[in-house]
Amino acid sequence: MSVASSVVAPGEVLKPRSPEEVREIVAAALGREEPIAVEGSGSKAGLGRPTQAARTLSLEGLSGLHFYEPEELVLSARAGTPIAEVEALVDRQGQRLDFEPMDYGPLHGLDRGLGTLGGVIACNLSGPRRLKQGAARDHILGVSAVSGRAEAFKAGGRVVKNVTGYDLSKGLTGSFGTLAVLTDVTIKVMPKPPAETTLVLRGLDDEAAAGAMAAAMGSSAEVSGAAHLPYGIGPRVAGGALGREAATAIRLDGFGPSVEARAAHLSLGLSRVGLLERLEGEASAAFWRDVRDVMPFADGTDRPVWRVSMTPTRAPGFVMALRMHLAAEVFYDWQGGLVWLRLDGRAEAETVRAELARHGGGHATLVRASLAERAAVPVFQPQPGPLAALSRRLKEQFDPRGILNPGRMG
Repeated sequence: MSVASSVVAPGEVLKPRSPEEVREIVAAALGREEPIAVEGSGSKAGLGRPTQAARTLSLEGLSGLHFYEPEELVLSARAGTPIAEVEALVDRQGQRLDFEPMDYGPLHGLDRGLGTLGGVIACNLSGPRRLKQGAARDHILGVSAVSGRAEAFKAGGRVVKNVTGYDLSKGLTGSFGTLAVLTDVTIKVMPKPPAETTLVLRGLDDEAAAGAMAAAMGSSAEVSGAAHLPYGIGPRVAGGALGREAATAIRLDGFGPSVEARAAHLSLGLSRVGLLERLEGEASAAFWRDVRDVMPFADGTDRPVWRVSMTPTRAPGFVMALRMHLAAEVFYDWQGGLVWLRLDGRAEAETVRAELARHGGGHATLVRASLAERAAVPVFQPQPGPLAALSRRLKEQFDPRGILNPGRMG
């Protein structure tokens, strides 16, 4: 692919087949001072503010595995490789991605499984297991990328013990393609535990659920998931198996005898709080996939959905106070440290963030709304002065002309 043939017409979608072609496209855009949108498969186009660019650099064609060494717990692939293919590959070897990457597709009216490895890393997507195993950025070993200066660079290495450049890899994670275009990603994988069970407490209100989840997390049970679905949310997950009653779910995984022993020990305390049920095997996995992918709010609309991270014990009070002003549906993940909100009306960014500040602070991100609202309100939590200054310095170093995904995080 030549530069001349790659960048020719407004609205064109450019699909490079190699990292060098990525660099050529960025160099052409830089030379013409024409910003470009950067995406993998486009499954997360509804995240962030609308990108202000006429052309799109799509990494769909930059796909394929470099290497996978199960015995070394390491995998490397092109950034455009579908994350579903990566997960299927490691699953066949009895392994998994421990950060449990969420899929935003359903929330934006798309099918599951369309996202790419690079998109997951660029957006730092993690699921319910984050509270135990960390975020996506904690599982990166190395990246190759092209900066907004049209400079190709590498950071990190291919083995778990190699931490050279690790902070740079982390810095690109969660930057939504505004600093550099990822072309290759190396991550660590982990063994998949042979057994999983979920203990489900029924009928608790939000405050009682927060207490039960905190007690479970503070125990020796090694909890790998803690979520609460208030009344009426249950029918929208796991095929409706839980019914409408409130459900507080605690996940345990590991070797079978260990899971059984820990479940028995934890059940002794939880059964004093409320009626206790269990989800086993695939039923448990289906429940957590639906929590991970925000399926209760995947309704085919653009009704505003907020992702709020905050202190777990303060979350019920925040929700109660917010409901004094707005009509909202809600469920909780990460022991209550992650609150998913769906509003009936407008995005109401000022109200959401004002109540969040009154309840200890945190981060409120508008992850779904109409195009007009995403363009009009601050989608991401406004940064404090020193952090905003650091972000500006990073942007100046990596993309001083504002070529990559302009406006996406603005």
